[in-house]
Amino acid sequence: MKDIILKLNRLTIIGKISLLIIISIIFIGILSQYISPYPHNVPTGEALKSPSLNHLLGTDDLGIDLLSQMFYGAKISVTIGLFTALLAGIGGGILGIMSGYFGGIIDKIIMRIIDIMLVLPDLPMMILLGAFFGPSIKNIIIVLALFSWTVPARVVRSKIISMKREKYILVAQSYGGGFIYLLKKHFLPGVLPILMVTVIKLTSKAIVAEAGLSFLGLGDPTSKSWGLILNNAINFQGIYFTEYWKWWVISPLVSITLLVLSISLISRDLEKILDDKL
Repeated sequence: MKDIILKLNRLTIIGKISLLIIISIIFIGILSQYISPYPHNVPTGEALKSPSLNHLLGTDDLGIDLLSQMFYGAKISVTIGLFTALLAGIGGGILGIMSGYFGGIIDKIIMRIIDIMLVLPDLPMMILLGAFFGPSIKNIIIVLALFSWTVPARVVRSKIISMKREKYILVAQSYGGGFIYLLKKHFLPGVLPILMVTVIKLTSKAIVAEAGLSFLGLGDPTSKSWGLILNNAINFQGIYFTEYWKWWVISPLVSITLLVLSISLISRDLEKILDDKL
């Protein structure tokens, strides 16, 4: 872990800026209830008020301050993205290790499941499952994780198969090293860097997917994520025939784009740093 921290110092300037943006958004989400100028769910001004000193990003059709909604939405969007990536990364990583190490029937079953998941169209299935399970943050995380675990599973499986051929693994096995010993001493340290990069990439995909589901009206109506704010703006009648889109649509759209772009840029840098073969 200390080596990973030291390698983070090799981030490019763009990577460091991206990391700063991500950390800032995370802190805004965590401290949203303390730094928001107004409640995120209570009208505090005139409806559809343009940006001013009192409301820096203006208000929506109910008179709720958009800046406060954006602060609160940061927490929801980051939470969904992070927990989806962690759930998919841990689940996919475990299955990948089992598939790569044991092989045989276990590997065949897991790989056939992965093949089926890859053939299924993601968005239509997520829409169907989102409508079936109902709109809640927990259900959204579960649905998104169901269609995300295949990526870390395949990556980890390939890494484990490669590591099994290494001489130090063969020597450890010849001296009686079992699966648990190899997992703790060799496999986990070997797959952790590449799994970290995969989880970071999954975070951005999950944020975009959640925004898409919320945009289609399948998100939690009480969550006020960035995708739901965008959905409310788009569904407002005549939004593009007025000037409201200048702050109501652009604010969540720019925020989602900035966060996803930052995650993509830093994941690119981390992939090069943590994987010496690149």
